[in-house]
Amino acid sequence: MGRFLRVVLSLLFGLALFAALALVAAQFYYEREGPLEVGQNVVIPRGSSIGAISQRLEEAGVIEDARAFHVAALVTGKNARLRAGEYAFPAGVSLREALELLESGKTVIRRFTVPEGRTAADVVGLLMETEELSGEIPSLPEEGSLLPETYHYSWGDDRNQLLERMQRSMAAVLEELWEARADGLPLETPEEAVTLASIVEKETGVAEERPIVASVFINRLKQGMRLQSDPTVVYAITKGEQPLGRALTRADWQVEDPYNTYQNDGLPPGPIANPGRASLEAVLDPVESDYFYFVADGSGGHAFARTLDEHNRNVANWRRIRDGQQDRN
Repeated sequence: MGRFLRVVLSLLFGLALFAALALVAAQFYYEREGPLEVGQNVVIPRGSSIGAISQRLEEAGVIEDARAFHVAALVTGKNARLRAGEYAFPAGVSLREALELLESGKTVIRRFTVPEGRTAADVVGLLMETEELSGEIPSLPEEGSLLPETYHYSWGDDRNQLLERMQRSMAAVLEELWEARADGLPLETPEEAVTLASIVEKETGVAEERPIVASVFINRLKQGMRLQSDPTVVYAITKGEQPLGRALTRADWQVEDPYNTYQNDGLPPGPIANPGRASLEAVLDPVESDYFYFVADGSGGHAFARTLDEHNRNVANWRRIRDGQQDRN
């Protein structure tokens, strides 16, 4: 009996030692540096099973063995807590670190930038070209309803939801600025402010000029003068669906359309683009000036004038500069 007990104890000790060594080996395998030589992004689609996730990581070179990852996920209980999305796996990521990253849900944060002055059609086009987003956009949002700025998103986010965020941002900024607007503006509604800001946005790409350009249009509206803005003529022709692709002609100024501010008094029926915050600020809190005219000055900015005679001289100067540039080309 004593001998049998010694044999049993020896066997149990051997098994315990084997189990301990196996545990140490498993822990070493679990913690050791993985095979990934260079950091890599991997997308885990929604609804992926633990088997599919394991196989995807092996194919991407993040782990050595899909079966080992599968077993580790089951043993640690993480298999039911792994989340879909795009993950940035660093070089040498261990099996443990890979599991913890997928469990954390810390996906790659991407950026989508809406440039100032783009039309609704432009923005929708950019969204549809962004392959990391999902979903269709059944109809164009209202012109001027999207706030140009940089938005963060993750792989697989819905395009319509991102559009709704743009609209909420515009509504919030417009409400803030409208409440703090200057007194005496010839603007009756926030929507009219967006319309005028969109014209300012399209008229100049020079940030410092926006308040001055805004003052010109404010002065014209107060005096009952037509805005005579070329970008509104472009919108009358294209409706913001595509670039005009050529210079405006005198015949274009005669086009009969509500958006043509050469042919119609006051503001056009709506915005001609999506203005940024700076243009909205310029319109709702414009600088005081006695300017009524402006024209390109040949350096990327504009020359401003108080009288028509002064403006005509600026126009003649611009034409000399333009013709000289054309001659050099």
